[in-house]
This record gives sequence, structure tokens and C-alpha cells, in this order.
Amino acid sequence: MTIKHYQKLIEFLTQDLGVPAESINIALKSCQQQQGPLPVVLWQYGLITMEQLNAVFQWVETSLSFDEF
Repeated sequence: MTIKHYQKLIEFLTQDLGVPAESINIALKSCQQQQGPLPVVLWQYGLITMEQLNAVFQWVETSLSFDEF
């Protein structure tokens, strides 16, 4: 995922799903260490619900191609 796409994803997470910036920062640090996708790391840490994770995947499906993710 490019920086531009990550920025759009973070905007979606904060503005549409109400995920706190602190939660995103925690997950971003973990993504760098584990190299996992941000939405999955947020869910694994309990920072978003399964419904929110599904909403992210739906957003990605309509906004980006999975090849870019």
C-alpha cells in the first residue's frame, strides 16, 4: 500500500469509524515490527471490532484494489 493509500485508510479509520489516533499509532508501530496489515493489527490488539474490520475491508474493496493493499 502506498503512503497515499495509507493516508486515506487512516482518514477512514479516524473519521468514519472513530478509531482514536493513539490506537492507530500503536498499531502502526506493531505493523513495522510484524509487517502485518494495519486493519488486522488493530483488530488483533482489540482496537477495532470485527464489524469495524469488515467495514475496513469493504472500504478497501470499493476504494482500492487488493493488489495495492
